[in-house]
Amino acid sequence: MLAVKKRSLKMFTLALLFVFTITSFLLNYTQNTVMVTWAPKHIVYQFSEQFKKLMKYSRRPCGCNSCISEQGVSLWFDERFNQTMQPFLTTQNAFLPEESYRWWLKLQGEKRPKGINETIQELFEIIPGDADQLLEQRGSRCRRCAVVGNSGNLKQSQYGQDIDGHDFVFRMNKAPTVGFESDVGSKTTHHFVYPESYRELAENVSMVVIPFKTLDLRWVMSALTTGTINHTYVPVPRKIKVPKDKIMVYHPSFIKYVYDNWLQHHGRYPSTGFLSIIFALHICDEVAIYGFGADSKGNWHHYWENNPSAGAFRQTGVHDGDFEANVTLTLASIDKIQFFKGR
Repeated sequence: MLAVKKRSLKMFTLALLFVFTITSFLLNYTQNTVMVTWAPKHIVYQFSEQFKKLMKYSRRPCGCNSCISEQGVSLWFDERFNQTMQPFLTTQNAFLPEESYRWWLKLQGEKRPKGINETIQELFEIIPGDADQLLEQRGSRCRRCAVVGNSGNLKQSQYGQDIDGHDFVFRMNKAPTVGFESDVGSKTTHHFVYPESYRELAENVSMVVIPFKTLDLRWVMSALTTGTINHTYVPVPRKIKVPKDKIMVYHPSFIKYVYDNWLQHHGRYPSTGFLSIIFALHICDEVAIYGFGADSKGNWHHYWENNPSAGAFRQTGVHDGDFEANVTLTLASIDKIQFFKGR
């Protein structure tokens, strides 16, 4: 029934655009009849051009003024963006190519990892493993997303209301909102974490687990059942309260895609923030980025902390913060994202 309504709405929109095109053409032709002689070939040409524009509009991948996934806007973007890559690990795509699996296993040097296929199978016996509403067909919708980083440049930014106005709001790691609402907003639809960065979430928030090792997936299972895993390379929570149907898993193959295509092998692997940005490019039609990069004084720190060693975490050797920042700014320069630099 819903699909029929969507088709009817699309047909109505096309019909309305068609009528508007004809009317505009006739009005334009009428205004110029005094100055030019009647030329059938000219009329056919003008009508053909208007019809081409109409058909191009009807084939657009979303209902926004500009759509991220639209090709032909930037060669740089088209060379990197692979529409076929699926960000979520689900029961339908629970397969890791051997090359991707071997690369992924080396990210954090896990010793004697459990088999990945066995682990995924056990995981999806506990959580649904189906597609999230983010993967629904876009059609004529305009899906607007805000990706909120943790930079100190959010302090006194007054971005909160603007952030909360988006359809989806992505946050990451230990980012708090209580007490910072005027600058960072209060709305969260999806929160990206790994075991070591987990924080308690509201019941209506979806948790997107970014696994950097097999143990991360096993931690999810343990935290929902027995609570036997309480340490990875640092202490992690034994139990979590996230509803099982609100847990989704970032696909390991998508992490490698981000590393290969977007970072071009800079750093050891992408940061959570950068993984969230590229995730948004594949899921959303319009993306706004907040809380990334240094503050106006050049300091790199979290908005909820006064970090005396500002900038130290950028030099970890794991992530190439400078290269990630350059890619993000390039995306903004070609109008694929909006970048809000804060204060």
